[in-house]
Amino acid sequence: MFREMRRINQQISNEDCISLLKLQKRGVLSVIGDDGYPYGIPIDHYYDEEKNKLYFHCAKEGHKIDAIKKCNKVCYCTYDEGYLIEGEWPLHIKSVIIFGKAKEIVDIDIIIDVLKKLSDKFTDDEEFVKGALERSLKRVACFEVEIEHMSGKLVKES
Repeated sequence: MFREMRRINQQISNEDCISLLKLQKRGVLSVIGDDGYPYGIPIDHYYDEEKNKLYFHCAKEGHKIDAIKKCNKVCYCTYDEGYLIEGEWPLHIKSVIIFGKAKEIVDIDIIIDVLKKLSDKFTDDEEFVKGALERSLKRVACFEVEIEHMSGKLVKES
């Protein structure tokens, strides 16, 4: 169903993919937008290794929500900052791409848990997070992406 990586020698392990998803804070979610055009939007994410699911939040309305309601198939990409090897100019970058189906979370306890775990990636200020939840919980939607396919690679930018 999903294509195999063309340059298999650049493929990274599943463990490296999981590590990258857990460490990185942001990526680009792509959906099928208006008139069949792709729509990619930078978002924050939380990856739950135990469930093998990706979570994100957004406003309760907008282009992304409309697109997911029409077709829940999504693609998500994240990548690290890369590194240089002494004496070489190309940047070496690890990236992960996942394909899956997005589903809105309706259970308020799960929404709160996801929002807290997302916040943990940015701050350990519990009072700030509590206040933010109180102010914005009614305006926030949360989604889980059930991952159907994941692959990652290490490339030399050239």
